[in-house]
Amino acid sequence: QIQGTIFPAPNFNPITDAQLIGGALQGISCEKDVLIDILTQRCNSQRLMIAEAYRDMYGRDLITDLKENLSHHFKEVMVGLMYPPASYDAHELWHALKGVDTEEKCLIDILASRSNMEIFQMKEAYLMQYNNDLQQDIDSETSGHFRDTLMNLAQGTRMEGYADPSTAAQDAMILWEACQQRTGEHKNLLQMILCNKSYQQLWMDAINECYDGYFQELLVAIVLCVRDKPSYFAYRLYNAIHDFGFHNKTVIRILIARSEIDLMNIRQRYKERYGKSLFHDIKHFASGHYESALLAICAGDVEDY
Repeated sequence: QIQGTIFPAPNFNPITDAQLIGGALQGISCEKDVLIDILTQRCNSQRLMIAEAYRDMYGRDLITDLKENLSHHFKEVMVGLMYPPASYDAHELWHALKGVDTEEKCLIDILASRSNMEIFQMKEAYLMQYNNDLQQDIDSETSGHFRDTLMNLAQGTRMEGYADPSTAAQDAMILWEACQQRTGEHKNLLQMILCNKSYQQLWMDAINECYDGYFQELLVAIVLCVRDKPSYFAYRLYNAIHDFGFHNKTVIRILIARSEIDLMNIRQRYKERYGKSLFHDIKHFASGHYESALLAICAGDVEDY
């Protein structure tokens, strides 16, 4: 059973929540605990209703007020929670593409793991928010086979559903033979099969042997997401927390993006694979209201301390 950690709040009243948030933001010192208690305990559609009630009540945009009153990583969490999923993906992709340095791992995380419908919706959101075409930006900001594969994924044309085992075996054989020949053709062939064949038909054959750099990471991500998406994100979280001295952007993005989809499953895979809980590791590396917000989204149990 695929399960998130954030659910619709019972007895929900957006007007009451908007009043409480308004009071928390307008005080002499911002009452951050109130923001955490409300925004991490409401599902995304409820948070959007709170933002609407807030605008009606105060004549101001809630995201703008959060940005003005909060700072650092805590601000990133609270603001991130206020975007609809497709808009949040678009926001993250824009900053990954248009920042000082292209954040390839962010592009990989999002484009390798989203369904055709999610990709279509994020492209629409990207166009509306930034008046830019996502595929054109990928084309101009990345290069080589890495770019070609991202462009292919961004088309959102992968077959979804039933996979024919004989076709899968045939694809694997074609890939293997192309890899052994080590011609430029095998990269084109590989990205064509990985980006267009259904998730269940993908094979890891020869990727690690034949490729390197971000292209290899992207291909591996596609295959890992096919096998078990929660395991892929558990791996990415562990990597972000331990190998990069807590890479905040990655941790925030995954927790928010997966909170209503499969974050409970990601937590389970994390504990099974790495021995310690995600809750424990966040507590160890983060602090203050930032830590409290991440833990509230993570929704750890008492035994996770």
